[in-house]
Formats: sequence, structure tokens, C-alpha cells
Amino acid sequence: MSENTIHLGRNIKRIRELLGVKQDALAIDLGDDWNQQKISYLEAKEEIDTPMLEQVAKALKVTPDAIKNFNEEAATNYINTFNDSSTGAFNNFNCTFNPIDKVIELYERMLKEKDQLIEKLLSEKSHKK
Repeated sequence: MSENTIHLGRNIKRIRELLGVKQDALAIDLGDDWNQQKISYLEAKEEIDTPMLEQVAKALKVTPDAIKNFNEEAATNYINTFNDSSTGAFNNFNCTFNPIDKVIELYERMLKEKDQLIEKLLSEKSHKK
């Protein structure tokens, strides 16, 4: 594999990990025919067809271009700017909270709401039988 080759599966894995999404959770978001093993197989693939890439991007709430153009170093540098007081834009900015903690807090709240919705839907489905 050359240095310029884009490994889409690896990019999906890194984005999923940065977002704190487990393979099982991504599988649930992708639908009934998905499971953890299938996500693992997908993440091992270098090439992924466009419809599948779009479906995974939607589940991760990113664009397909974000997956195609993912750059580990750029992502790390972006995250580090939140704690870097040497940049002009942040010289007079003293954050009283960790922005990553806020993202995690929001994500956990969204997961809880999704779980409640799933429980409600399953409950409604069982009452109809």
C-alpha cells in the first residue's frame, strides 16, 4: 500500500474511536443486518463502495468526505488547539471546562435518548402482538 492510498476502513475505525462509538453501537445504527463482526470486517477493508460509505458516514454523523480525507495528524492537532495557549486566537481564552468532556456529555445524553426511544418502540411493538 503506498503512502497516498486511502484506507477507508481504517479511517472509519479512527473516526468511530475518536467519537467514542463502539462497534456494536455503530452496527445498531446501521440496521438489523449489522453486527459487531460485520463492522470489524468493514473496518479492515481498504475500499468501500460509495453507497456503503454514505450509510456509515450518516450513522457516524460525518460526511463521506470526512472519512475519505481523514488525517490522524490534522485531527490530533485540531483537538490540541483547545489546550494550546500559544496560538493567538486562544491567548486570552481560559476555558473553565474541557470541550471534549462537553462533547462526551452530549454524546452520552444522545445515547440515553436513543436507548429510551428503542425501549419505547420495542414496548409498542410487543403490545401490538
